[in-house]
Amino acid sequence: MPLHRRLLLAAAVALCAAPVLAHAAPVDDPALKAAIASPNRTAASVARDGARHPYESLVFWGLNPHQTVIEVSPGGGYWTEILAPYAKTTGGNYIAGVADLSNPKISDGARKGRANFEMRFMDPDKYGRVRFANFGPTAGPLGVPGSADLVLTARNVHNWTVQPGVADKIFADFFAVLKPGGILAVEDHRADPKSETDKGADGYLATATVVALAEKAGFKSDAKSEINANPKDTKDHPFGVWTLPPAHQSAPGGQPADPAFDHGKYDAIGESDRMTLRFRKPG
Repeated sequence: MPLHRRLLLAAAVALCAAPVLAHAAPVDDPALKAAIASPNRTAASVARDGARHPYESLVFWGLNPHQTVIEVSPGGGYWTEILAPYAKTTGGNYIAGVADLSNPKISDGARKGRANFEMRFMDPDKYGRVRFANFGPTAGPLGVPGSADLVLTARNVHNWTVQPGVADKIFADFFAVLKPGGILAVEDHRADPKSETDKGADGYLATATVVALAEKAGFKSDAKSEINANPKDTKDHPFGVWTLPPAHQSAPGGQPADPAFDHGKYDAIGESDRMTLRFRKPG
């Protein structure tokens, strides 16, 4: 049996063995609730809370006071708006893995995007001391080996699987920076029960693919949750997952938006059906 099939088979077995938690363990974290309720969060982020379940997701992933948390590829800053103030309040550290400035091939857009992101979260009164790490397919380590308690990546793995070898390198970086016993938290668009298309080119990945990547890097499957499930998502949209909110794509990539495209059907579906996984570094 080819190696990739053995890895996927092992991942499927491990996935079946991992406990399924419909909701996060019951805890009460006033500091996390306060960070989510903060008036410093953007209206656009707050509007998505019903689909992204920030409190339940972060509790499930094991967020706690005093932790060093690295969020990789934070995008528009949805989680940063919560995690950075939480770290400030609870004596933790928040680090964003953003565009790799050491890469000579970095685009002007990526460089400018990182600069804007850093500027947005530079107010220590609101966000504490946010730190930034180079992240990417050729970047160095995310930090000192064994220095992080939790690494979070949300809706990103499908971007790495379409490039040969990139996902393996990135998951190895996650494993290296985490402490023994540290947590890797993953959320991504879920292809199951359908098959993934071209290694996630439509944005959807098989859960077994993500589990295989994590376990190949050395992680152990710890738990999975249905917090971010959406049974209305048929996963057969004309422009992949980006047809759905919040992207609302209406034309092929690189082409102007189609003003005649009817978004009604896709808005009724809402945001994608997503896997919510927790892995642990042994030790």
